[in-house]
Amino acid sequence: MQFLLDLSAETWLMIGFGLLILIFLILDLGVLHKHAEKISTHSALLQTLFWVSISLSFAFLIWKFDGGTPAERSKNAVDYLTAYLMEWALSVDNLFIILLILRYFKIAENLYHKVLFWGIMGALVMRGTFITVAWQLIEHFHFILYVFGGFLVFTGFKMLNSSGQEDFNPNDNWMVKFARKNFRLTDEFNGENFTLKKAGKLYFTPLFLVILLIESTDLIFALDSIPAVFAISQNPFIVYTSNIFAVMGLRALFFLLADIMDRFHYLQRALSFILMFIGIKMLLAISGEPWFIKLTGIELGIHIPAWVSLLVILTVLSGAILFSLYGPPPEEDDMENRED
Repeated sequence: MQFLLDLSAETWLMIGFGLLILIFLILDLGVLHKHAEKISTHSALLQTLFWVSISLSFAFLIWKFDGGTPAERSKNAVDYLTAYLMEWALSVDNLFIILLILRYFKIAENLYHKVLFWGIMGALVMRGTFITVAWQLIEHFHFILYVFGGFLVFTGFKMLNSSGQEDFNPNDNWMVKFARKNFRLTDEFNGENFTLKKAGKLYFTPLFLVILLIESTDLIFALDSIPAVFAISQNPFIVYTSNIFAVMGLRALFFLLADIMDRFHYLQRALSFILMFIGIKMLLAISGEPWFIKLTGIELGIHIPAWVSLLVILTVLSGAILFSLYGPPPEEDDMENRED
């Protein structure tokens, strides 16, 4: 009993967070969606509002109970919100690729939920592993934060100059090539099952291949998102909870945005700016490090407050979404420029 009383507020928040995620995963697969069915836009809206509300409420709990001084609790809450917003935005970008995969393999809409559920389960494990490894690397090799910063600037610049989803071809994916070489696959579907027996032999259906493909693409996205969130906070509690809440709300958001996803023309440009901004913010902080001052003789120590980062990310994302929905698509802009 004394052991429980000695636990910190952050530990209790982490326990509550873990139980909440576990309960909803069990309810999701075991109670609410026992059978394959298409998720309505109304249901997707309610689920999205639920996960956003839960995620924002968790920020309040951090601000209220996460130990330390009021200033420290406020900073942790703002860091969490900033990290959650950025991870949410990067997850939305991932939805474009998921939609392309589902359409490419002609997956029936009533199977979308099951595919996304298992895709998210894999993402939870993968993100948790990545965060643990990254945290250990930072603990033992602090300079890796600056490697992360440079990587984010490079990734943002590369994203700005790529055509994104248009570059994606499922047949070129390394996981697809590996599966076709090492597994017995079939083009036939077997309802919502991942396997099919033919002539006494076990085959994997396209549904199984889609799961593998979604996991492999999330692996690539995690390589961007994990360094980005550590650029905001090095607190593993903040990093993990913001990441998982963003991922948990991804499925409902997919069904909500599926019909209008193609209209977010400027989201990729906004994300590229955000990644470069976060990377530059991290690199600017180097100028305040003793080793940098000793090496260069320059002492700048430029620090961008957490609330400024939150405001920048919120403004850029809002502007990109509004301009995508109500402004002309980039192709029309280019056409007008050529005509002029």
